[in-house]
Amino acid sequence: MQIDFTKMSGAGNDFIVIDNRQGLLKLSHEQVRAMCTRRTGIGADGLILIETSETTDFRMNYHNADGFPGSMCGNGGRCAVYFAWLIGIRPSGLRYAFEAGTDQYEAEVTGDESVKLHMLPPKDFRESFQVGAWSCNYVNTGSPHAIVYASNLDKLDVFTEGGMIRRRKDLFPEGTNVNFLEVTAPDALSIRTFERGVEDETLACGTGTVAAALMSYRLGKVASSPVRVKVRSGETLMVGFNDAMDDIYLEGPARVVYRGTIIL
Repeated sequence: MQIDFTKMSGAGNDFIVIDNRQGLLKLSHEQVRAMCTRRTGIGADGLILIETSETTDFRMNYHNADGFPGSMCGNGGRCAVYFAWLIGIRPSGLRYAFEAGTDQYEAEVTGDESVKLHMLPPKDFRESFQVGAWSCNYVNTGSPHAIVYASNLDKLDVFTEGGMIRRRKDLFPEGTNVNFLEVTAPDALSIRTFERGVEDETLACGTGTVAAALMSYRLGKVASSPVRVKVRSGETLMVGFNDAMDDIYLEGPARVVYRGTIIL
């Protein structure tokens, strides 16, 4: 089977994006995992199928790098919208609505390789509980996120410490992503993320970036919106929100890296 794909990056969070509007492609989780595996496959943090929708402009069918369907992916959503614009879905406009899982999202192309994604309100805030040596917080921003404030962020062993927290099934029955934060200014954070489904640190995480900004504002660690969040790739994502946290956006780069064909 020969498959045409586009490799995209959302601030370092990388994805395999495929136009499946004809519905001809039925990938097993083993095939998805093989495509996402670095060095022996294309390599990516996740795979996105762009499919038709009866109610919105398109459907984003997202799979984690382990091959299984994932929850909402913020950077993946931004890449999906930019891809939709590139292939001519709604060619007369820059605003899009799309389905992801059971939810609907809106977004707009805001410039050359830039997308603003409107997020759903957060839920399930939990504050100040202990996991090993770490004081943790938690919020769901479309995907579950543990939030940990740390010093010496660059020297932190995110793979080991994040993996330990992620696997605490007593606290997170469905698992969780784990974000380590450092406050760098009244309106700025640095973040490193261990992602569930990738089972490693990634260079960026969109829903994690949103979770970090909202939790930091809730705890009084940042003073205003928008919040500038520097991710591991060195790029910056912007998170804007109102006090009620029911009007939230994630804005940043969404770029095509290359296009190619893979044979499975």
